[in-house]
Amino acid sequence: MTSLAIRAARVFDGERLLDGTTVVLVEDGRIVGVQAGAAVPDGWPTRDLSDGTLLPGLIDTHVHLCADAGPGALDRLTGCAEEQLEGAIEASLETHLAAGVTTVRDLGDHHGAVLAWRSRGRPGLPTVVAAGAPITSVGGHCWSLGGEARGASGLRDAVRQRADRGADIVKIMASGGVLTPGTDTMSPQFTDDELRAAVAEAHALGLRITAHAHALAAVRQALDAGVDGIEHCTCLTPDGVRLDDTLLAELAGSGIAVCPTLGSDPGVVVPPQVVAMAERAGITEAVLQEVVARLHRGGVRLVAGSDGGIGPAKPHGLLPATLDEYVRSGLPATSALAAATSAAADACGAGDRKGRIRPGYDADLLAVGGDPTRDITVLGAPVAVYLAGRPVVG
Repeated sequence: MTSLAIRAARVFDGERLLDGTTVVLVEDGRIVGVQAGAAVPDGWPTRDLSDGTLLPGLIDTHVHLCADAGPGALDRLTGCAEEQLEGAIEASLETHLAAGVTTVRDLGDHHGAVLAWRSRGRPGLPTVVAAGAPITSVGGHCWSLGGEARGASGLRDAVRQRADRGADIVKIMASGGVLTPGTDTMSPQFTDDELRAAVAEAHALGLRITAHAHALAAVRQALDAGVDGIEHCTCLTPDGVRLDDTLLAELAGSGIAVCPTLGSDPGVVVPPQVVAMAERAGITEAVLQEVVARLHRGGVRLVAGSDGGIGPAKPHGLLPATLDEYVRSGLPATSALAAATSAAADACGAGDRKGRIRPGYDADLLAVGGDPTRDITVLGAPVAVYLAGRPVVG
C-alpha cells in the first residue's frame, strides 16, 4: 500500500475554498481523508505546502489532441501517418500535464485516431474522454477530419459508429466555423430533424452529445434538440451577437453545459487575415467576454475548455489562461475554478471520481503557490501535479 499526506495552507475542493491548514490523505491512488488542521497520521510520508493551495487536477473540456497548434493544424492532419498522430497526441497530453491538467475531453480527432490511441494506452498521462471525429455536414466545418454525414438515418449511423469505437461523447458541428473556408458561422449545418436524430441516437446508446454552435440559430436548434452541451455558444447573427433574456433563461433551465472556449496565448501575434475573418464573423475578445459574463450572470452552467491545438494562439496547456480570461470577464475566481474542476468533471461523465477533493475520488491533484481564489494567475506555475497520487510534476 502506498500512502501520502499533503498538508496545504488551503484547499479548493472543487466547489469551495477550505481556508486554513488542511491535510489530504492519499492511499493507493485515491483520496481517503480530508481533515482540518496540521496533524498527520503517524508514519505517513508528508508533502508540505506551507503557503500553497491544493486543488483537484484541472480538466480541459475542449481540446484537439491530434493537432500540434501550428498554422493550419487541423487541415494538416490529412495524410498524417498513424505514428505521427500518436506522437502528436502524446506530446499534447504531456503539455497539458505540465500545466496541471489531469483530464482532457477531446472533441475532434482525425478519423478516430484518439480513440485508437487510447485503446492501446500509455500510463502517466492525463485521462482522455474522447468523441472521435466530429460529425459534420458534407463539406461542413472540419469535414477533413472524417465525420461527414447527411440525412437523419446518416446521422444515426454516424453516432452508432462512434459508440462502436468506444467514444464517450458525440461531438456535432451544428454551425459552420471560422477555420473552415466556405462554411457559415451564422447558419445551422443540419436540419432540425437531422440534429434531433443524432441526439436521440446518442441518448439511446447512453452517450452525451455536445454541439459546436457559433450561430444563434444553431444554439437555439441545439437547445431545442436536447443536446447535453454547447461549445462556443457565441450566438452570432448578421447583426452581431444576440443573446436575449429568454434564451438565457432557457439555457440556464436546461442544465446544458456551455463551454465558451476563451483564452489565447498573449505572446502569439494572430495573422491579420485570421483576425479580419473572425471580426467579419462578429467574433472579438470583447464580444466573447461579454457573452461569458452574461451566461454566468444568467445562471448557465459553464465549463472550461481551451480549444487547445487548433492554432498558434491556442496551444495545448492553455487552460490556466482560459481561467484567467473567465475572471477578467467578471466571473468570481471560485466559479472559474469550479468550471475547470467539479463542473468539468460532471460534463465529462466523471463527476463521481474526478474534479473534487473528497474521500473516494481519484488523487489527481494540483498544487500551486499562493491562493488562486485571490489571484487566478498562480495557476500558471504549478508546484506539483499528481496522477493517482503519484507525483508527475514537481
